[in-house]
Amino acid sequence: MKTRFKKNAKIFDIAITAVAGIVSVGVMLYAMGHFGLQEAWPELVLNLFYIACLVMIGMYFFDRLDTHRFNYWCSVSVGVTVLLRDILFAPPLAFYALHLTCLTLSVLLLCMLTFFYARKNWQGYTKRNLWAICIVDILIAALYNYDIYIEPINEYTDYLLTEIWIRPTITYGLVACFVTEAKKA
Repeated sequence: MKTRFKKNAKIFDIAITAVAGIVSVGVMLYAMGHFGLQEAWPELVLNLFYIACLVMIGMYFFDRLDTHRFNYWCSVSVGVTVLLRDILFAPPLAFYALHLTCLTLSVLLLCMLTFFYARKNWQGYTKRNLWAICIVDILIAALYNYDIYIEPINEYTDYLLTEIWIRPTITYGLVACFVTEAKKA
């Protein structure tokens, strides 16, 4: 099969994203089966968007999806997960300052995604701007990770730690693809 990327480093970035994303989504699907749909239905909704992103990354990698559609639909999928998990249905955190910081970073991430993909000439976006999207998402995940460690550990802890890092992993893969397109422009 023909692939879009020829450099081994780029293929490795996409492969790592795909493997980590598939394992993470698989763990969360197992958690939904373990805890029941009554408790874990929000994770099912988020996982549908994550699976859609992983499928689009695969289609883009094998040159089955054009760049414009890939950028648009992946940005919409990631944006919806930010809106649902981090803004509309934000989890209760241990400290109000931590909650406010996560909320502010989530709104910033949503604005960055909206600004980036609403531009007509998105290829003109610099690599620094692209990596800023990934870094903000990693900061959000790190703050949620910190919150989980300062709260008492329970049976959900391992699954929450997995769920938190799915989106930054997918964002890393998306940004790796976008950086390539930014170079071509």
